[in-house]
Amino acid sequence: MSGKTCLKIAISGGSGFIGTHVIQHFIDQQNEVILISRTKQACLDGVRCMTWDQLEQNHSSLEHLDAWINLAGETINQRWSDSAKERIMYSRQTSVQRIVKLIDQLQDKPKVVINGSAIGIYGTSVTQICTEKTSTHPHDFLSTVVNHWEQAIDLLQGTRLIKLRTGLVLGMDGGALGAMVMPYRFGVGGRIGKGTQWVSWIHIDDIVRLIDFCIHHNEITGIVNATAPNSVTMDQFGRTIAKVLHRPHLFSVPSFVLKLLFGEMSMLILEGQRVTPQAAIDYGFTFKYSRLEQALEQLLLKRSNEL
Repeated sequence: MSGKTCLKIAISGGSGFIGTHVIQHFIDQQNEVILISRTKQACLDGVRCMTWDQLEQNHSSLEHLDAWINLAGETINQRWSDSAKERIMYSRQTSVQRIVKLIDQLQDKPKVVINGSAIGIYGTSVTQICTEKTSTHPHDFLSTVVNHWEQAIDLLQGTRLIKLRTGLVLGMDGGALGAMVMPYRFGVGGRIGKGTQWVSWIHIDDIVRLIDFCIHHNEITGIVNATAPNSVTMDQFGRTIAKVLHRPHLFSVPSFVLKLLFGEMSMLILEGQRVTPQAAIDYGFTFKYSRLEQALEQLLLKRSNEL
Protein backbone atom coordinates (compact mmCIF):
# COMPACT_ATOMS: atom_id res chain seq x y z
CA MET A 1 0.00 0.00 0.00
CA SER A 2 1.46 3.38 -0.85
CA GLY A 3 0.11 6.71 0.30
CA LYS A 4 -2.79 7.16 2.69
CA THR A 5 -5.85 6.77 0.53
CA CYS A 6 -9.30 6.06 1.94
CA LEU A 7 -9.29 2.64 3.61
CA LYS A 8 -11.93 0.15 4.67
CA ILE A 9 -11.11 -1.02 8.18
CA ALA A 10 -12.84 -3.42 10.58
CA ILE A 11 -12.16 -3.06 14.29
CA SER A 12 -13.22 -5.66 16.84
CA GLY A 13 -12.88 -4.66 20.48
CA GLY A 14 -13.11 -1.03 19.44
CA SER A 15 -15.15 0.17 22.41
CA GLY A 16 -12.22 -0.02 24.84
CA PHE A 17 -9.55 2.54 25.69
CA ILE A 18 -7.19 1.86 22.78
CA GLY A 19 -9.99 1.01 20.37
CA THR A 20 -11.82 4.31 20.77
CA HIS A 21 -8.64 6.22 19.96
CA VAL A 22 -7.95 3.98 16.95
CA ILE A 23 -11.48 4.49 15.62
CA GLN A 24 -11.33 8.26 16.06
CA HIS A 25 -7.98 8.36 14.25
CA PHE A 26 -9.29 6.55 11.19
CA ILE A 27 -12.56 8.51 11.16
CA ASP A 28 -10.57 11.75 11.22
CA GLN A 29 -8.75 10.48 8.12
CA GLN A 30 -12.15 9.88 6.48
CA ASN A 31 -11.76 6.12 6.24
CA GLU A 32 -14.64 3.63 6.25
CA VAL A 33 -14.77 2.01 9.70
CA ILE A 34 -16.77 -1.06 10.75
CA LEU A 35 -16.99 -1.63 14.51
CA ILE A 36 -17.60 -5.26 15.47
CA SER A 37 -18.95 -6.06 18.94
CA ARG A 38 -21.05 -8.58 20.81
CA THR A 39 -24.10 -6.32 20.99
CA LYS A 40 -25.51 -3.49 18.91
CA GLN A 41 -24.43 -0.16 20.33
CA ALA A 42 -24.54 3.54 19.54
CA CYS A 43 -21.86 4.47 17.02
CA LEU A 44 -19.92 7.57 16.15
CA ASP A 45 -20.73 9.30 12.91
CA GLY A 46 -18.92 7.57 10.10
CA VAL A 47 -18.80 4.20 11.88
CA ARG A 48 -20.87 1.21 10.88
CA CYS A 49 -21.66 -1.09 13.82
CA MET A 50 -22.20 -4.81 13.39
CA THR A 51 -22.43 -7.74 15.79
CA TRP A 52 -20.55 -11.00 15.47
CA ASP A 53 -23.88 -12.79 14.97
CA GLN A 54 -24.81 -10.51 12.09
CA LEU A 55 -21.50 -11.11 10.37
CA GLU A 56 -21.70 -14.86 10.82
CA GLN A 57 -25.09 -14.81 9.10
CA ASN A 58 -23.87 -12.54 6.29
CA HIS A 59 -20.20 -11.66 6.00
CA SER A 60 -20.41 -9.73 2.71
CA SER A 61 -19.68 -6.40 4.44
CA LEU A 62 -16.22 -7.75 5.31
CA GLU A 63 -15.21 -8.19 1.69
CA HIS A 64 -12.46 -5.87 0.37
CA LEU A 65 -11.10 -4.89 3.79
CA ASP A 66 -7.78 -3.07 3.83
CA ALA A 67 -7.26 -4.02 7.47
CA TRP A 68 -8.86 -5.83 10.39
CA ILE A 69 -7.71 -4.65 13.82
CA ASN A 70 -8.62 -6.99 16.66
CA LEU A 71 -8.43 -5.61 20.21
CA ALA A 72 -11.24 -7.72 21.67
CA GLY A 73 -10.88 -9.37 25.05
CA GLU A 74 -11.96 -9.20 28.68
CA THR A 75 -9.90 -6.66 30.63
CA ILE A 76 -7.03 -8.05 32.70
CA ASN A 77 -7.38 -5.12 35.13
CA GLN A 78 -9.47 -7.01 37.67
CA ARG A 79 -8.86 -9.48 40.48
CA TRP A 80 -7.94 -12.79 38.86
CA SER A 81 -10.51 -15.10 40.39
CA ASP A 82 -11.01 -18.46 38.72
CA SER A 83 -14.07 -17.15 36.90
CA ALA A 84 -12.23 -13.97 35.80
CA LYS A 85 -9.34 -16.06 34.46
CA GLU A 86 -11.79 -18.15 32.48
CA ARG A 87 -13.41 -15.03 30.99
CA ILE A 88 -10.04 -13.48 30.13
CA MET A 89 -8.87 -16.60 28.32
CA TYR A 90 -12.20 -17.46 26.68
CA SER A 91 -12.90 -13.96 25.36
CA ARG A 92 -9.58 -13.77 23.53
CA GLN A 93 -9.71 -17.22 22.04
CA THR A 94 -13.34 -16.85 20.97
CA SER A 95 -12.83 -13.55 19.17
CA VAL A 96 -9.78 -14.88 17.32
CA GLN A 97 -11.54 -18.10 16.35
CA ARG A 98 -14.43 -16.07 14.93
CA ILE A 99 -12.04 -13.88 12.95
CA VAL A 100 -10.18 -16.85 11.50
CA LYS A 101 -13.44 -18.53 10.50
CA LEU A 102 -14.93 -15.38 8.95
CA ILE A 103 -11.80 -14.53 6.98
CA ASP A 104 -11.58 -18.08 5.69
CA GLN A 105 -15.03 -17.59 4.13
CA LEU A 106 -14.18 -14.31 2.38
CA GLN A 107 -13.50 -14.16 -1.34
CA ASP A 108 -11.29 -11.08 -0.90
CA LYS A 109 -9.39 -11.39 2.37
CA PRO A 110 -8.14 -8.37 4.37
CA LYS A 111 -4.77 -7.07 3.24
CA VAL A 112 -3.57 -7.18 6.85
CA VAL A 113 -4.83 -8.38 10.22
CA ILE A 114 -3.41 -6.67 13.30
CA ASN A 115 -4.12 -8.76 16.37
CA GLY A 116 -3.70 -7.32 19.83
CA SER A 117 -1.26 -9.14 22.08
CA ALA A 118 0.77 -8.21 25.15
CA ILE A 119 4.36 -8.04 26.35
CA GLY A 120 3.28 -10.27 29.24
CA ILE A 121 4.21 -13.14 26.93
CA TYR A 122 7.89 -12.48 27.75
CA GLY A 123 7.43 -13.20 31.42
CA THR A 124 9.07 -11.01 34.06
CA SER A 125 12.72 -10.11 34.54
CA VAL A 126 14.83 -7.36 36.08
CA THR A 127 17.87 -8.08 33.90
CA GLN A 128 16.67 -9.31 30.48
CA ILE A 129 16.01 -6.97 27.56
CA CYS A 130 13.29 -8.44 25.34
CA THR A 131 12.94 -7.92 21.60
CA GLU A 132 10.62 -9.54 19.07
CA LYS A 133 13.22 -12.33 18.73
CA THR A 134 13.19 -13.22 22.43
CA SER A 135 11.94 -16.77 22.97
CA THR A 136 8.74 -17.19 24.95
CA HIS A 137 7.09 -19.95 26.92
CA PRO A 138 4.08 -19.93 29.26
CA HIS A 139 5.10 -19.94 32.92
CA ASP A 140 2.39 -17.88 34.64
CA PHE A 141 -1.23 -16.95 33.99
CA LEU A 142 -0.58 -13.88 31.85
CA SER A 143 2.09 -15.43 29.64
CA THR A 144 -0.15 -18.48 29.20
CA VAL A 145 -3.08 -16.31 28.08
CA VAL A 146 -0.97 -14.43 25.55
CA ASN A 147 0.63 -17.61 24.21
CA HIS A 148 -2.79 -19.16 23.59
CA TRP A 149 -3.99 -15.88 22.07
CA GLU A 150 -1.15 -15.80 19.57
CA GLN A 151 -1.37 -19.50 18.76
CA ALA A 152 -5.05 -19.05 17.91
CA ILE A 153 -4.42 -16.22 15.44
CA ASP A 154 -1.53 -18.16 13.86
CA LEU A 155 -4.18 -20.39 12.26
CA LEU A 156 -5.06 -17.47 9.99
CA GLN A 157 -4.25 -18.14 6.33
CA GLY A 158 -4.02 -15.98 3.23
CA THR A 159 -3.33 -12.55 4.69
CA ARG A 160 -0.50 -10.57 6.26
CA LEU A 161 -0.57 -10.95 10.04
CA ILE A 162 0.86 -8.67 12.72
CA LYS A 163 0.85 -9.58 16.40
CA LEU A 164 1.03 -6.30 18.31
CA ARG A 165 2.56 -6.94 21.73
CA THR A 166 1.43 -3.97 23.78
CA GLY A 167 3.01 -2.54 26.90
CA LEU A 168 1.50 -0.10 29.41
CA VAL A 169 -0.49 2.36 27.31
CA LEU A 170 -0.48 5.88 28.73
CA GLY A 171 -3.56 8.05 28.40
CA MET A 172 -5.81 10.02 30.72
CA ASP A 173 -9.13 8.62 29.52
CA GLY A 174 -8.36 4.97 30.17
CA GLY A 175 -5.69 2.52 31.19
CA ALA A 176 -3.74 2.58 34.44
CA LEU A 177 -2.11 6.03 34.35
CA GLY A 178 -4.96 7.87 36.10
CA ALA A 179 -4.74 5.57 39.13
CA MET A 180 -0.94 5.80 39.17
CA VAL A 181 -1.04 9.61 39.13
CA MET A 182 -3.76 10.09 41.76
CA PRO A 183 -1.55 9.66 44.89
CA TYR A 184 0.84 12.31 43.57
CA ARG A 185 -1.96 14.80 43.07
CA PHE A 186 -2.69 14.41 46.81
CA GLY A 187 0.99 14.63 47.73
CA VAL A 188 1.33 11.00 48.89
CA GLY A 189 3.02 9.43 45.87
CA GLY A 190 6.06 7.20 46.12
CA ARG A 191 7.72 3.92 45.32
CA ILE A 192 5.56 0.88 44.57
CA GLY A 193 7.06 -2.41 45.72
CA LYS A 194 10.83 -2.60 45.33
CA GLY A 195 10.74 -0.02 42.54
CA THR A 196 13.29 -1.94 40.47
CA GLN A 197 10.66 -3.63 38.29
CA TRP A 198 10.64 -2.44 34.69
CA VAL A 199 7.78 -0.55 33.07
CA SER A 200 7.61 -0.76 29.28
CA TRP A 201 5.18 1.95 28.26
CA ILE A 202 3.82 3.72 25.17
CA HIS A 203 1.83 6.93 24.70
CA ILE A 204 -1.70 6.35 23.38
CA ASP A 205 -0.99 8.56 20.36
CA ASP A 206 2.06 6.49 19.44
CA ILE A 207 0.30 3.14 19.58
CA VAL A 208 -2.41 4.51 17.29
CA ARG A 209 0.26 5.86 14.94
CA LEU A 210 2.11 2.52 15.06
CA ILE A 211 -1.06 0.64 14.06
CA ASP A 212 -1.53 3.04 11.15
CA PHE A 213 2.14 2.61 10.20
CA CYS A 214 1.81 -1.20 10.18
CA ILE A 215 -1.22 -1.01 7.90
CA HIS A 216 0.60 1.13 5.35
CA HIS A 217 3.87 -0.81 5.27
CA ASN A 218 3.47 -4.15 3.54
CA GLU A 219 6.93 -5.30 4.55
CA ILE A 220 5.96 -5.48 8.22
CA THR A 221 4.76 -8.89 9.35
CA GLY A 222 4.82 -11.05 12.48
CA ILE A 223 5.57 -9.75 15.96
CA VAL A 224 5.76 -6.01 16.67
CA ASN A 225 6.43 -4.72 20.18
CA ALA A 226 4.23 -1.71 20.92
CA THR A 227 6.40 -0.01 23.53
CA ALA A 228 8.44 3.19 23.58
CA PRO A 229 12.21 2.80 23.07
CA ASN A 230 13.05 3.84 26.64
CA SER A 231 11.65 1.66 29.41
CA VAL A 232 12.01 2.86 33.00
CA THR A 233 11.90 1.27 36.42
CA MET A 234 8.78 1.71 38.52
CA ASP A 235 10.73 4.01 40.83
CA GLN A 236 11.82 6.15 37.85
CA PHE A 237 8.23 6.18 36.62
CA GLY A 238 7.00 7.55 39.94
CA ARG A 239 9.81 10.09 40.19
CA THR A 240 8.97 11.34 36.71
CA ILE A 241 5.30 11.81 37.64
CA ALA A 242 6.44 13.71 40.73
CA LYS A 243 8.76 15.91 38.67
CA VAL A 244 6.14 16.75 36.06
CA LEU A 245 3.48 17.54 38.69
CA HIS A 246 5.92 19.20 41.13
CA ARG A 247 4.87 16.82 43.87
CA PRO A 248 6.93 14.79 46.38
CA HIS A 249 8.03 11.21 45.83
CA LEU A 250 8.38 10.20 49.46
CA PHE A 251 5.98 7.42 50.39
CA SER A 252 6.08 3.74 49.50
CA VAL A 253 3.55 0.97 49.09
CA PRO A 254 4.94 -2.40 50.27
CA SER A 255 4.48 -5.38 47.99
CA PHE A 256 2.35 -7.29 50.50
CA VAL A 257 -0.25 -4.49 50.56
CA LEU A 258 -0.75 -4.71 46.80
CA LYS A 259 -0.95 -8.50 47.00
CA LEU A 260 -3.67 -8.20 49.63
CA LEU A 261 -5.57 -5.64 47.54
CA PHE A 262 -5.26 -7.21 44.09
CA GLY A 263 -4.26 -10.83 44.63
CA GLU A 264 -2.44 -12.46 41.72
CA MET A 265 -3.14 -9.45 39.50
CA SER A 266 -0.64 -7.48 41.61
CA MET A 267 2.09 -9.00 39.41
CA LEU A 268 1.14 -6.41 36.77
CA ILE A 269 2.46 -3.75 39.15
CA LEU A 270 5.11 -5.60 41.17
CA GLU A 271 6.82 -7.39 38.29
CA GLY A 272 7.69 -6.27 34.81
CA GLN A 273 9.78 -6.67 31.71
CA ARG A 274 12.14 -4.42 29.77
CA VAL A 275 10.96 -4.51 26.17
CA THR A 276 12.51 -2.85 23.12
CA PRO A 277 10.42 -2.07 19.99
CA GLN A 278 13.16 -3.29 17.66
CA ALA A 279 10.87 -4.11 14.74
CA ALA A 280 9.26 -0.67 14.76
CA ILE A 281 12.68 0.98 14.90
CA ASP A 282 14.10 -1.23 12.13
CA TYR A 283 11.16 -0.45 9.83
CA GLY A 284 11.62 3.30 10.34
CA PHE A 285 8.77 4.18 12.69
CA THR A 286 9.41 7.43 14.56
CA PHE A 287 8.04 7.72 18.07
CA LYS A 288 6.50 11.08 18.88
CA TYR A 289 6.99 10.36 22.58
CA SER A 290 10.15 8.34 23.05
CA ARG A 291 10.91 9.45 26.62
CA LEU A 292 8.62 9.20 29.63
CA GLU A 293 8.97 12.79 30.85
CA GLN A 294 7.99 14.05 27.41
CA ALA A 295 4.93 11.76 27.34
CA LEU A 296 3.79 12.65 30.87
CA GLU A 297 4.21 16.35 30.28
CA GLN A 298 1.89 16.14 27.29
CA LEU A 299 -0.70 14.03 29.12
CA LEU A 300 -0.61 15.47 32.63
CA LEU A 301 -0.03 19.14 31.89
CA LYS A 302 -2.64 19.12 29.14
CA ARG A 303 -5.06 17.49 31.58
CA SER A 304 -4.24 20.06 34.29
CA ASN A 305 -4.88 22.93 31.88
CA GLU A 306 -8.28 21.48 31.01
CA LEU A 307 -9.40 21.24 34.65
